[in-house]
Amino acid sequence: MNELSRPLPSLSAPMTDPFGRTISYLRVSVTDRCDLRCFYCMSEDMTFLPKADLLTLEELDRLCSAFIAKGVRKLRLTGGEPLVRRNVMSLVRSLSRHLASGTLRELTLTTNGSQLARFAAELRDHGVRRVNVSLDTLDPAKFRAITRWGDLDKVLSGIEAARSAGLAVKINAVALKNLNEDEIPSLMEWAHGNGMALTLIEVMPMGEIGEGRIDQYVPLSLVRARLAQHYTLTDLDDNTGGPARYVGVSETGGKLGFITPMTHNFCESCNRVRITCTGTLHTCLGQEDAADLRKPLRASADDELLSAAIDRAIGQKPKGHDFIIDRRHNRPSVSRHMSVTGG
Repeated sequence: MNELSRPLPSLSAPMTDPFGRTISYLRVSVTDRCDLRCFYCMSEDMTFLPKADLLTLEELDRLCSAFIAKGVRKLRLTGGEPLVRRNVMSLVRSLSRHLASGTLRELTLTTNGSQLARFAAELRDHGVRRVNVSLDTLDPAKFRAITRWGDLDKVLSGIEAARSAGLAVKINAVALKNLNEDEIPSLMEWAHGNGMALTLIEVMPMGEIGEGRIDQYVPLSLVRARLAQHYTLTDLDDNTGGPARYVGVSETGGKLGFITPMTHNFCESCNRVRITCTGTLHTCLGQEDAADLRKPLRASADDELLSAAIDRAIGQKPKGHDFIIDRRHNRPSVSRHMSVTGG
């Protein structure tokens, strides 16, 4: 290997934050747009970013590749809804080279399922082995109310297409006060009965959505206590690299996860950072921290400036978030919507 082709040390050094946490998981929002308007995530009349502000798919590929060179081993594409980004499958196809080389262990995505019937087989062909599908209810009327105009049958068809293509599917459901609380047992039994894990998520105070989070929020500690009255829940040591804590459910034989940013944050083991579709790096979902990676990305044909910017940002990663939901704090903890950061 000659000197010109030798990787720069800063490009291959693992990323470690000020608290000794190694960053190995990257979530990338490829678009802030979505074909649904879930009321806990977006306002009904969203103003989306001008398309000219978005990184190109080639730039997203280069950005992801720089993080993979620095130790990222799990990469998740998110949105908005990632599958509404035009030609997004060309990005998935390009990123799959890192799976083939062994430098990336997993390439996956989170989706609302509306476009899965079109893309499931192609995702499988490009090395994706599992997807997370956001689905809060199996009641068509509730689904339309939550998403404001979504078609439940379209999502269910997408899930079936994914499973038929050989993708493992995990269902993500946000627990919503007085809306789907009573449906959680049946949602769990449906998911487990179809060979899918279910993860429950607490509402997070992100972005102005036109109504108060206190009217949506239900603590998952309460949900778990209710479930434990009817099911045998056993804590599991499973770690998928994300924030969920899992239990096994004896009666269904399935796995149930809890993501609890409000009642029990997961910051002490945080190994992930997030990039928006404009190239902004957020090292914490629940802080207003931001580092512009688009400027160094476009300033040079090589990745030395980009790598230095990444290192500076990781060196300032906060210890944890400050999410609060109560009557005194019934406002967003951070101003950006979840759809901008990608969860």
